[in-house]
Amino acid sequence: MKRFEDSIVWQKSKSLNIGVYKTFKDSRDFGFRDQIQRAAVSVMNNISEGFERDGNKEFRKFLFIAKGSAGEVRSMLILARELDYISPTNYRALYNLAEEVSKLLAALIKKL
Repeated sequence: MKRFEDSIVWQKSKSLNIGVYKTFKDSRDFGFRDQIQRAAVSVMNNISEGFERDGNKEFRKFLFIAKGSAGEVRSMLILARELDYISPTNYRALYNLAEEVSKLLAALIKKL
């Protein structure tokens, strides 16, 4: 892999971001909306920032941060569903994508 953009985990995290932004763009709960968007962006950006650093040790550190942010997104999605901010179908799709990103990050961390 020569560019972070070629990474499946980065591509999936970008899809997660697009889904989060589209789903919550009209939310009037600004604190909630801003937090879930920041958490989703953190996943994608920590993957790219870590990739651009020198060495696997630094990359791993950023992947762990990205994985934590993916967990935060899942937690916020659970809350969104409980508060009826999101449909069951949209919830399940985004939750599954966030979970997949977490699993991909765990596998990449283990590989490094």
